[in-house]
Amino acid sequence: MLACAVTLAAQPSNTEKDAVLKAVQTFFDTMAAQDVEGARAILQPQGRFHAMSLRDGKPDVRAFSNEEYFAILQASKQKMRERAWNPEVSVHGLVATFRAPYDFWIDGKLSHCGVDAFDLIKTEDGWKIAGGVYTVESKCAPSPLGPLKQ
Repeated sequence: MLACAVTLAAQPSNTEKDAVLKAVQTFFDTMAAQDVEGARAILQPQGRFHAMSLRDGKPDVRAFSNEEYFAILQASKQKMRERAWNPEVSVHGLVATFRAPYDFWIDGKLSHCGVDAFDLIKTEDGWKIAGGVYTVESKCAPSPLGPLKQ
């Protein structure tokens, strides 16, 4: 009985998991709004992303820093929208991970789908995305969220 109580006490609270989910949703919202300053507030400055796809059957990696992302976001003329579902969140003290399937829409049309895997850190200002990896796939099963609603 005591071992079970210790295990339960070590689990992160739903409040922490909810805060991680909120940070990821804020990131998606800043992308949709093309809000560079909002994105700066939710992304750790030194962070990096790696986009993974297949080109001619071989892994193709596109890596970019958060600063490069901000420049792309600011220059974009397209309306971008990312949606994720069935997230898996793991929190351990000051670090967390988020993993979920997603779809990505450009100007109201499905562009691609894949899986997001983000690393987050807890700062004095709350949870921030430190970086991540994601797949870029063209064969997308229908999202459980249904079609994009404008």
